Formats: sequence, structure tokens, C-alpha cells
Amino acid sequence: MEDCFRGKQGLCFLLFLCVSEVLCVSIHYSVPEEKKTGSLVANVLKDLKLGVGELSARRAQLVSKSSKQYFRLDTHTGNLLINDKIDRETLCGQTEPCLLVSQIVLQNPLKIYSVEMKIEDVNDNAPKFFKNVFQFEIPENVPPNTRFPLESARDEDLGENSIQNYTLSPNEHFRLGVESNIDGSKYVTLILEKALDREEEPHLGLTLTAVDGGVPQRTGTIQINVNVLDNNDNFPEFTQSEYKAILKENCPRYTVVSRVEARDLDFGSNAQITYSFYQIPEDIQSLFHLNDVTGEITVLGEIDYEKEINYEMTIKATDGGGLSGHCKVLVEVKDMNDNAPEISVISINSPLPEDSPLETLVVLFSVEDQDSGDNGKALCSVDMNLPFVLKVTTNSFYQLLIQSPLDREKIAEYNVTITAMDRGSPRLTSTRIINVQISDVNDNPPVFEKSSFEMQVQENNIPGLLIGSIKAVDLDTEQNAKLTYSLLPGNVDGGLMASYISINSETGNVYALRSLDYEKIKDFKVTVKATDSGSPPLSSDVVVHVIITDENDNAPFFLYPLQNSTFPCNELLPKMAEAGYLITKVVAVDGDSGQNSWLSYELLKATDPGLFSIGAQNGEVKTRRPLTERDTNKQRLVIAVRDNGVPPQTSTAMLNILLVDGFSDPYLKVVDVRQQDPEDEGTLTMYLVICLASVSFVFLLCIVSFVGIKMCKKDHGSSFIVAPPHFPPAIPENCTDSQSGSLSRNYQYDVCLTNGSLSSEFRFLRPLIPVFSVADPNLMVNHNTSSVSQDLPECLGDNKVGEQVRN
Repeated sequence: MEDCFRGKQGLCFLLFLCVSEVLCVSIHYSVPEEKKTGSLVANVLKDLKLGVGELSARRAQLVSKSSKQYFRLDTHTGNLLINDKIDRETLCGQTEPCLLVSQIVLQNPLKIYSVEMKIEDVNDNAPKFFKNVFQFEIPENVPPNTRFPLESARDEDLGENSIQNYTLSPNEHFRLGVESNIDGSKYVTLILEKALDREEEPHLGLTLTAVDGGVPQRTGTIQINVNVLDNNDNFPEFTQSEYKAILKENCPRYTVVSRVEARDLDFGSNAQITYSFYQIPEDIQSLFHLNDVTGEITVLGEIDYEKEINYEMTIKATDGGGLSGHCKVLVEVKDMNDNAPEISVISINSPLPEDSPLETLVVLFSVEDQDSGDNGKALCSVDMNLPFVLKVTTNSFYQLLIQSPLDREKIAEYNVTITAMDRGSPRLTSTRIINVQISDVNDNPPVFEKSSFEMQVQENNIPGLLIGSIKAVDLDTEQNAKLTYSLLPGNVDGGLMASYISINSETGNVYALRSLDYEKIKDFKVTVKATDSGSPPLSSDVVVHVIITDENDNAPFFLYPLQNSTFPCNELLPKMAEAGYLITKVVAVDGDSGQNSWLSYELLKATDPGLFSIGAQNGEVKTRRPLTERDTNKQRLVIAVRDNGVPPQTSTAMLNILLVDGFSDPYLKVVDVRQQDPEDEGTLTMYLVICLASVSFVFLLCIVSFVGIKMCKKDHGSSFIVAPPHFPPAIPENCTDSQSGSLSRNYQYDVCLTNGSLSSEFRFLRPLIPVFSVADPNLMVNHNTSSVSQDLPECLGDNKVGEQVRN
């Protein structure tokens, strides 16, 4: 037994140490009732021995045990302020002292202080009688000094503010007797000083005044009407001076509480007894009903143990002669388990970071049950499949703590159901669902939709072209899931990667910064980095393969005949060549690839189109028929080469073919066409201008003459015979050769005027009949120089046409 006793002592000592860490000594304050909201009660920093800002840092909260929060705590200044107007009479009634108990709860570490607030009374209620008139019927034979109890006035205030005295209006028959009860309350009786005489004064009217001791002083009055009756010398008497009854709360209406009985020895109307409540508050009258004939007391209203645990009533029995007797009825209310536990949440730490350590406080709450005994004891529980656990503290406080790691990506929120059950019969339960949000922590790196990306862009793109988009996702939320895309440093064809492509940091769209050339760069790879906005930031990389596709952007280029030479390209053709004779082979290349580089040749223009042909695929220039004497000694070919792209590109080249008798040395001397062309072209142009000027002059002269004749006819009213105008020949028929500045034969001219040009381009064809002139001594051939000079302007004109085609 001694060892067991010592073990219990040790447990009690440990429990005392645990409780002492949470609870502290109570602090007491007092405040008058009816003070304005926001009024200062006290500053708790000094009493709690705390520093400025410590209340806010430790998340201090003021918890009231009452259903209404009358005070509030300013955690920044430590001031205890009035939150709602306080009426002491409503709050405590006649209970003295009137105390409001609250608790200040501090966290980290948890500490609870009890605050007792005493509500001081002020004189805000005047004395009040329960009736407007007191009716007395007093027999005339009542001896002097007989006392008649009066209903005392009721003042809700206490102490000096309650009723201190009663006064009676002046009269010759009655005076007042004021006495005090054990509890200090005053009761008054009406004392007969002079015998009544019904024949002299059958009715008396008195005024009773109740005066309190407050400042300012308040009063209450009531009228007393006294009817003098004939002789009735027996008072009703109850069988018991005090009746006791036990009543269960929440009992149904009209339940019988008790029954009183009084007797009167008189006879007749003086023996007829009527029962009534005497000097009881209005709230009791609303709860109970008294049968004035039988004296049976029944339940009229709702009986609630939590509001009142007992009731005391005074019953008055009055006979027909006006005499009365009194008794007391004490009703004790028995508690029933009719109140479920109430869960009051003090603080919730939500949202809760997903990386919160174990034993972190999530919810702090308390459980209260208004019932008594086992009916008021409650137990709390939560679901077992949650990462939280309940820990019980003192004074019905509970902590909900983290017991296992949290992961927001799996479960973003928890609906914690707290269940409280009392120990009554039947047991009552209440639940409270608390939503706990889990806040995100940056613990997931970005993940790309693909392991690698491939994008295609056609060459010659416009700068800033969107070529594709890269997408990554992050399982985190908000800022932790906000991604930023960037390019890792690298080189492309000796240049910086950032000068070729860029990426939108928000959307992941990839743009080409410059026009790409397939002939220089076929493809390249770039690494894209996705970084989230968490702290610290997490990132991932992905490789993007950019492929450049070919476009038909290169025109074919002639390798032979080369067009950038200062000397024209001339080929010699023997006059005895047969049909199909291979003169030369045209060679061209294309910088594009695929079908864009497939080339085909065609003869675009020739001095004699029927004389030559060209292979469409191999570019071989051949004769189509044998040469004749009528064929011009110099032939000019305009050759076009076209690729197979869309749209196709075309280039042209000019080839001069000179007809010779053979390939011996005397015939290999080539005419310097480049030196003769300017002189011949200038001479021809001069003659053409002269001819056109002459024709224009003759035409204008004819017009002027015709207009003048018409006007003369109109003026004189007579007709004249006008000889037709004589037009001189526009072009002389016989001209000297080209060396003297004239033409030797008639030529057919084509005049081509280009739109918007300042000069005219003249092109002439070869003569209808071959012309033979004196041979050039520089050439050892049988052909005349006239034919060469005739073809020079044509070559010049054809050269311009070729340039226009190339453009």
C-alpha cells in the first residue's frame, strides 16, 4: 500500500508540472456596467509580464466561456477593450459578485491565463412593483398594530443602488413597517394604527413609494386601495409552511409540479379560499400556472436546467373575507442530457505548407457541454486515415497536430471531421468539419511534353517567324508552376545561337530571328531550358532539332557561255555543216537541291529560229538543216534555262555563231563586233531620226494647209480648188553604204516605244533580199561587211531583250 501511495504521489507531481506549463494564476479586473463599446478596461501586458508585440507574435486570443463575446483583446497594444455593451442585470441577475470568466490563450509555447472580470453595478434601474394597484379588504374589527404584508418593489440593481426605503402617503389609520431579510432585501408591511370604522370611511386610498440609494435617486410608486369589510376573524392556514418538488427539465406542458392546500375556520364566503402567486418575478409566472381554486401548480413554459436549477415561489391563500395566508414552494430542476457538446475553434493554421514538420499545430479548439455531471463530460476524435492526430490539453482544449508528412500534389486539402460525444444517456454527439488547405512548396521540377522536339522552317523566312512551340508542365501551383523558357548558349555556323532563334519566355513560342539559307545551314540543334518561379527555382532542359527546308530561291547560272565576260561568246560554224551538226554545249548549274535543281534548256530567240535546236536536258546546240547561201553570216541565239521549282526560276544567255568556210587560220580571225556596233548604231539612228522628222514636218504642213483652206471657204462664202500637197520621199531610195552614213537598200523597221521611257529603242530586221557589199579587208572571207553591219543593231536589240528576260 505504501508503494502504491508513493506511485500516485509521483503521478500527481508530474501532472502538476504539465499543468503548470499551460495555466497561470488568474488575473482580476472590474468594470462598471453600461460602458460604451471600445472603452478601455485594462492593459494585460504588465499583469502577464509580457513585452510589447509578444501577444501578436504568440497569436494571443481571448476566449470567453459565455455565448457572447463582451470583451476583445488588442494584441498589438495589450489593451483589454469592451466589445459589447454589458447589462449586469441581464447577465447575472441578483447574483453578486457578477463575474465574467475569460481565458487568454498564447501559443508557441501554449499558455493559458484565466481572466475574471467583475461587473460593477450602476443605478440604471428604478424600483418597480409587479402590480399597478394593491387591493386590500380589511375587516373593521381588526385590532390596531395589525400588520398587512405588502408586495415589495423590485430593483434590478444591487447594494446602494437597490431599494433603501419605503414611504407612505400621510393618513390617520396606517403606517409603514420596513424590515430587512437575511439577504439584505427590504420588505414592507402596512400597520394599522387606528381602528377602522366602515360606517365612517368604507374606502381608503394610499400611495406607496419605493426609494433606492443610487445617484441620481430613482423611485417607484403603487396605489393601495383599502376596502373595509365586515367582521372576519379567521385567516387561511396552509397545511405546510413549505412545499418541495423535483421537476425534470424539458418536461411537457401541463405537468403537475405540486399541490398546495389551505384551510379557513370561518364559514360561508369567509371560508372560500382563492390561491394566487405572491411576490414572484414575471419569468416564474410565465413558467408555472397556479389553479386559483384547487391550488395545483402545473408547467406552463420550457424548463431548462442550464438556465435555472431551482425555483422558489410564494403562494397566497385568500378567503372570502379578505384574510390571507402564505406558504413557500421550492422546485428543484433535475438535469437531463439535452445538450450536445459544442466545439469552438480558437485558431486554424490554414493554408498549411506541405513541408511542415511533424507535431505542427493545425487546429486549436475547445469543447464545452452545458449539461452537468456525466452529461457534461465529452470525448473528441478524428478520422484515423488522416495525417493528423488529436492531443488533449487542460480545460477541455484540444490540439490537432501533424503526424505524417504532407504532399500537396497528392492531396491539396483535407476536410477534418471532429466528433465530440458526451457520456450522458442517451449519448449526444456533435461534429465540426474543418477545411485545411495545403499550400504548395516548390518540390517538382518542370517536365516537358516530349523528350525532344523537332521543328521545320523553310529557308528565306521572314525575321520573327513563329516556327514552333515548346510546352512544359509543373505539378506545383501558382508561382511555383509559373515557367520561364530560355535558350542555353550555343553556336550555329560560327555565330551565336541567340542571333538565329529566340523563345518567348512565357509562352514557349520559338521564333526565327533572321532569314535562314538552306544552302548554308541544313539544320542545327538548340537546348531550351524551362525554369519555374519557386524558391529555390527548379529547371529542366530539352533539345530542339531545327530543320531548314529548301526553297527555289536560286536561278540557274550559266557556266558556259559565261555572261559576265567583257567579250561576247562566239562560236564558229562551217558553212558545209549538215543537219545535226554539234556546234557547242551550253552548261548551267543551280544552287538549290532536289527538284529545284533540275534544269531544262530551250531556244528562246534566234536570228533564224529554223536553223538551230538545243537539247532540253543536255544543252547541246545543233543545226536543224544544212546551211544555204541566204543564211546570215552571223547568227545570234538567246538560250533560256529553267529549273523545276515552284515557281520556276529562269536565266538566259546569248551565243553568237559565225558562219565560216572552214577552220583554217585565215578564217579564225573574229570580227570585232564590239568596236563596230556603236558606229553603225549611231549612223542608223541618225538616219531614222531624219526620216521621222521629215515625215512629221510634211504631215503637220498638210494639216495646217487643210485648216487654212477650210477657214477661207467659211469666210468668203466661195469654194476654192486646192492642189493636193506634194510630200517629199521620207527615205531616199538610193543611199550610199554604211561608211558614208546612209543605207544601201530598203529596210523594214520596227519602232518600239517603251512606256515611260525618254528614248526610243529601234530594232530592224534583216533585209527581204540578201545584200552583198564590198568585203572587209580585215577578213579573209567571201562575205560582205554589209551583212555583218546589218546584224549589229539586231544583236544590240536582242541583247536588250535578253536583259529584260533576265530581269
